[in-house]
Amino acid sequence: MDIHGAWFKSSYSNGEHDTDCVEVAGAPDVVHVRDSKDVRRPSFSVPRTTWAAFVRFASER
Repeated sequence: MDIHGAWFKSSYSNGEHDTDCVEVAGAPDVVHVRDSKDVRRPSFSVPRTTWAAFVRFASER
């Protein structure tokens, strides 16, 4: 699957020029996650349901 150009910065980042954030790209069943500081490094993927649980947990903090 080609996800080039589909990445977007996490809404939890502190601002437009924040360098400590993650980027995500969605697919039908998975969410791809990468470090925005070095996008050449490998990303990892988690099931969409796992990502949703993580976001719910993080928003409760």
